[in-house]
Amino acid sequence: MTNPALSNQSIRALKSQAHALKPVVRVGQHGVTDAVLAELEIALDHHELLKIKVGIGDRDARDTIIADLATRTNSTVIQRIGNIAVLYRQKPEQKKKAKKRSSSAKR
Repeated sequence: MTNPALSNQSIRALKSQAHALKPVVRVGQHGVTDAVLAELEIALDHHELLKIKVGIGDRDARDTIIADLATRTNSTVIQRIGNIAVLYRQKPEQKKKAKKRSSSAKR
């Protein structure tokens, strides 16, 4: 579940950043649907670090869903407490460079 490229120090920093976040994506009774995956992809592209809430009562089912979401979105589970999980996926470099160019063009 955790990415070996992240050091313990960076994981601790990400946990502290995620503390104040509210859940952005919620998985309900219908489980992981295409719409949930699409929203999660958009949110990860935009935020890098986000919380998801899995509203399923069974602990094993929650663990399976969270692991499945992390695998399908190529993200890392930073933390999981109860029905809340924190996912992280670094933004691709091309998108970061494109944003820098577009913001400098506005000046």
